[in-house]
Amino acid sequence: MDLVLEAADRHLLTPYVYPVGWPEGEPCRQLLSLFVITNLGALTLYLLFGTLSYYFIFDHELKKHPQFLENQVSREIAYAMRSLPWISVPTVALFFAEVRGYSKLYDNIEDSPYGWSGVFLSMLSFLFFTDMGIYWIHRGLHHKLFYKRFHKPHHLWKIATPFASHAFHPVDGFMQSLPYHVYPFLFPLHKVTYLGLYIFVNVWTISIHDGDYRVPRLLRHIINGSAHHTDHHLYFDYNYGQYFTLWDKIGGSYKSPTSFEGKGPHDYLRKLREK
Repeated sequence: MDLVLEAADRHLLTPYVYPVGWPEGEPCRQLLSLFVITNLGALTLYLLFGTLSYYFIFDHELKKHPQFLENQVSREIAYAMRSLPWISVPTVALFFAEVRGYSKLYDNIEDSPYGWSGVFLSMLSFLFFTDMGIYWIHRGLHHKLFYKRFHKPHHLWKIATPFASHAFHPVDGFMQSLPYHVYPFLFPLHKVTYLGLYIFVNVWTISIHDGDYRVPRLLRHIINGSAHHTDHHLYFDYNYGQYFTLWDKIGGSYKSPTSFEGKGPHDYLRKLREK
């Protein structure tokens, strides 16, 4: 995140926003800047990619499904907009620790122990680590001690749209993002790679709520796509994973998506039309 902060300081904050005498490295200034940048970035990613997905990928026929709520899209957006600023508070604290040099993020490829191959391997390990972490956190949030208070609001959306992707209770949203933030404190990671992965995971979160159930046949039971996550919203105890089905299979919570078996939401609508 320090790359974004440095760019903001250089092009906007130092020359146009802050007083000349307020040093760029001053902690209060960094916290304030990170809070603004994090919120603007999150809103931009959510609204930009959510809107693109909603208008160009999401099948609007799904809005005719009986479990699609009245005014659902506006309710999803409103819930996300209320939650994102609160989610950003602990997120900014972790970004601040990164900026202050407590993480294992590095600037140059030469700083990687294994060069470019190390950067590539770190991307794979990031996906593996975060998929594992999110699986167990997500599954824990379904425990009766936590579900009603923190995770149930996200399950209001049985037939989700891309805008449901960030419509979480703030505690739920932060907890499920925690593995992304923990990783660079435990393992070396290139700063640009981390920024790219952070954007990717936000887009992926939108994509598994987009109602497009198409997955290459060979990857249907490997990649956790929108079909898998739709069944999670509908049937509750299945498909907790983020990118892959590995941990659901290990944890005994994998369910082959109903849409792959001719029993999904689109099939339900087709049968309604035939009646």
